[in-house]
Formats: sequence, structure tokens, C-alpha cells
Amino acid sequence: MLKALKSGQPVRVLGAMSGTSLDGVDAAVIETDGVRITAFAETAFRPYSAAEQQVLREGLGHWSGPAVEAAAELVETAHAEVLSQFHDVDLIGFHGQTLAHDPAGGRTHQAGSGAILAEVLECPVVWDFRSTDVAMGGQGAPLAPFYHFALAQSLGDVGPVAMLNLGGVGNLTWIDPAAETPDAPGALLAFDTGPANAPINDLMQARLGRPYDADGILAANGQVDRDIVDDFVSHTYFQRLPPKSLDRDDFAGLLDAVAGLSDVDAAATLTACAVRGVVLSMAHLPSPPRRLLVAGGGRHNAAMMAMLRADLPCAVDPVEDVGLDGDMLEAQAFAYLAARVVRGLTTSAPGTTGVAAAVGGGEISLPGQLAALEIE
Repeated sequence: MLKALKSGQPVRVLGAMSGTSLDGVDAAVIETDGVRITAFAETAFRPYSAAEQQVLREGLGHWSGPAVEAAAELVETAHAEVLSQFHDVDLIGFHGQTLAHDPAGGRTHQAGSGAILAEVLECPVVWDFRSTDVAMGGQGAPLAPFYHFALAQSLGDVGPVAMLNLGGVGNLTWIDPAAETPDAPGALLAFDTGPANAPINDLMQARLGRPYDADGILAANGQVDRDIVDDFVSHTYFQRLPPKSLDRDDFAGLLDAVAGLSDVDAAATLTACAVRGVVLSMAHLPSPPRRLLVAGGGRHNAAMMAMLRADLPCAVDPVEDVGLDGDMLEAQAFAYLAARVVRGLTTSAPGTTGVAAAVGGGEISLPGQLAALEIE
């Protein structure tokens, strides 16, 4: 079936994403030729337990060592569990779990081996999507924009539209659907807006033993500390021109900043910080989007969505309003990117990661390769 894909025929591709919010593994199948999306298919979610989240947290910020090895083993096991539920899949796109991201230092690390998954699942796996981009001077993130471009074209959008993913970190994609390809000059501009759910989730776990602020109820009942928010947006990151990206814990000091606040006020303040990052990001866009479509867990946070609608001049809607699945968009994106890798197409460009020229990343592992290497 990979020959069919290389010849331009659509195939069933399974994508998997384990994001910076550390909530679990999203998995989704799409039919695609790496250019067009011809169908959306089945999905699944495998949550991480509190104990598993702790294993992943212990690996954050590290590049090697026992904590990283433990995190990688957990990521591989969790992915094998959920991905084995799918059948009649031609290809898998496996992102892994980002533990450390340092594009300025020319390195990024996603835990988990696609080669091991190819053996276990007996299916070709595309993985390590970010390393080539970083090695060529790019930020290595965000990588979903090429998929966002395909979605915008499939939706028939006229005029610029923007997609905002509110995961652990927020990222924004400005799209000109009239461009011919995603790597055409001016087709895309994408970058991280700042922390989104990660500080809120960490606060909830540390103080209340809960994974997140369900529906934004705590934030909705709190008062925002404007001094903390103003200090937050004085960070030099918000003055830097895009493309630019963040590590999950680049703003880890936010939890210390709200340490003296009540639970509800701390949640409200961290939510306001996430929103202010998005608002400031809009000033970097080539032109105002007519609509902002929101994906990721943050769209379920009513307080965060209300703040966005109050502070932005354009319509702010969950992606479900245009028939998409906001929980699975990133998993679908890595399915789409896997198809592009097999076809030898680009996966990032100067407007999305700041790489010097459009580049294709990703490593392809086939079933049997790892066993053959062990024999040798």
C-alpha cells in the first residue's frame, strides 16, 4: 500500500499524538494521499493514569537517563495498547511524547521508538518528525499547520482563517486557503502563543489532585490578578517575531507566581495568561483572520473561551462548528504528515517553523527492520 500512496492514491493512515498536557494518547484514522483529505474515520483515546502522568513528568526536561528510559517505555506501551485496536491500516504516524525541546541548541526529543512500534504492530511507522527541521535551523514546531492548510482548503474557506490549538502549549496557525500549496510563500504563518493548559493542569494536580479545571469552573469563579498577567506578558518571548516555539516548562515560574492566590483566583489568573498570549499573538499575523477555529482541550474550558471572545475582534468558535473533531485534530495531523513523508513531500516551511527552506522530516520504520538489525 505504500506504493499506492507514493503514486498518489489515498490510503488509510493512523495518527497518534501524546501532547504536552500529558492527558493521554489520541489516535485517529484518516484517508489521505498526503495532499487531500478524502475521509475521516475511527478514533480512540487512551488516558494516562495519575501514576503514568508522574512517570512522564519525571522525564520532562531531561535528554537521557533512567527517567527518560522509563517515560519512553511507558509511551511505547500505551501507544501499542491503543493503536492495536485499529484494523486495515496502511501506515502509522507516531509523534511520541516531547520531553525536552531546545531548538536554539539544535535539539528536540520525543520519547518512544517508532521502530519498536512497527515491530509490535506489524505496520510501517513514520516517526521522529521534528529532528530534521531543528537540525536545519527550524523551531521543529508547530508541525500541524500543513494539516490545517489542507483542512481549510477542504472546508472551502474564503479569505484568511486561523486555527488555534489549546493543548499544554497554545499554537496558532494563520492560513491563506487561496495558496496553491502549504509551503508556498505566504500560505501559512504558525507559532506557539504561550502556555495554555499545562500550568492550569499542573495547578489542579498539585492543589486538588485533579487533572484539569473541568469546564473552567474554578477559573469562572475566580478573580484575575492583573499584576501577575502583566508581568507574564512582559516576557521577551511575546516581543519576538514568529515563527517561534516553546517547551512545555518555559513558563514554569507561573505556578510560583500564583502560589499566594486562592485556588479559584490562581485558576482564573493562569487562564487569563493563556488568553493574553493568544491576544498578543494576533498582532503578528499578516492580516486579521475572519474567524478563529479552536481545537484542543482548552476549547472545553468555558472561562478560557469566554475570555477569548471578549478580547478578540473576530469570531471564536470550536472546530466542531465546521464539522471537525477538536480532540483528534493533532492525531489526524500526524497521520497526514506521515503520508507526506512517504510521498517525499515537505512537512514544514519558513512560515511554520522558521526553517531556512521547506523541508520534509520523519523516519520510516518497517516491520522486520529492527529484528534484522539485531540479527546483524
